[in-house]
Amino acid sequence: MATLAKDAPRAYEAGIEPVHNDLPIIASDIIYEGAAVGDNGSGYARPFVVSDPFWGFAAAKCDNSASAVAGAKNVHVVGKGAVRLTVTGASSVADIGLAVYATDDATFTLTASGATQIGKVLRWVTSTTCIVYFESVILRSV
Repeated sequence: MATLAKDAPRAYEAGIEPVHNDLPIIASDIIYEGAAVGDNGSGYARPFVVSDPFWGFAAAKCDNSASAVAGAKNVHVVGKGAVRLTVTGASSVADIGLAVYATDDATFTLTASGATQIGKVLRWVTSTTCIVYFESVILRSV
């Protein structure tokens, strides 16, 4: 799947207190609501790309497309919580506790190859729909 081209609001679970953060966005780009957000290697947020450190999910759209200045705007992210996601490879309650990986800002899988871990299956809902517990690398203790 390609990077998001429109907002994709996420449903977050109650019971896990979310942690929010405002992070500077790269120049000349848009991060849509619901997008997985990554660090571009220079400390700026961008739509998640494989091998980026995972910073969370965009809580709102951040449009810095008209600016050539990185950091001219901040994207508001949810850096910790539980979110409903479509996870390729998920199929049953046996998936609870398995690692969940991202391959771009809107594609999630149980397959580690060519992907970056963002969290774990907290609950299997149905088919490939799961509740995923996630934490930004900023918040992880190790």
